[in-house]
Amino acid sequence: MKKIFYLLLIVPMIGMAQLKSLPKKITIKKPNISLPKVTPTTSGLSNPIDISAGLKEALNNGITKEVSKLTAVDGFLKNEAVKIIMPAELQKVESTLRKLGMGNLADQGITAMNRAAEDAVKEATPIFVSAVKNMNITDAKSILLGSENAATVYLQGTTNKDLYAKFSPVVKQSIGKVGADVIWNTIITKYNNIPFVTKVNPDITDYVTNKSMEGVFKMIAVEEKNIRTDLKSRTSPLLQNVFGLLNKK
Repeated sequence: MKKIFYLLLIVPMIGMAQLKSLPKKITIKKPNISLPKVTPTTSGLSNPIDISAGLKEALNNGITKEVSKLTAVDGFLKNEAVKIIMPAELQKVESTLRKLGMGNLADQGITAMNRAAEDAVKEATPIFVSAVKNMNITDAKSILLGSENAATVYLQGTTNKDLYAKFSPVVKQSIGKVGADVIWNTIITKYNNIPFVTKVNPDITDYVTNKSMEGVFKMIAVEEKNIRTDLKSRTSPLLQNVFGLLNKK
């Protein structure tokens, strides 16, 4: 019994001695953890720069694959989506010429405008490529998630004025190159010599320039739609990555 009593007495004393031997302040060394750098994202979609690059590649593909079709013979003339017809103010001219048995001359005028457009687009394709390359896309995410031609519409809206200034001289040169100016002078002269008609003097260069640009944007939009809706049209890792986000939204 005495042994048990002594043991009970000694054990607490040993514990107190061990506590006194511990250091008063314990310093815990923090582990050196190196966190990986994280690139900010746009609402879980992708880096905005990547989206912008993907949109530009899609537009450039439109120029390469679709707009190039316009530069072939009949590229405009036989494509009903972009064929250039008589301007609204000259449709009366066309109708009158046909009634007077000069339908062939009217057909020549339409063909000449389309030939000029085909030649002009061939010469001016680098202008459109440059416009895409230098385009500053301010809200790539909204464009990506927008309509099937949102990128094309954005390109048209942000570059149209500058494109017109660069493209118009090319069209004017092409009009002379294919002889459209001579044909149209003949058409206008013959019409203005008809008794009692209101004289006309249309600016064919302006009309063909605008219609040619309109045709270019229509064809770019065709390829943009393909890339958005057809997986096979996403021909690069960038296009697959960026437009693949559309399948996840």
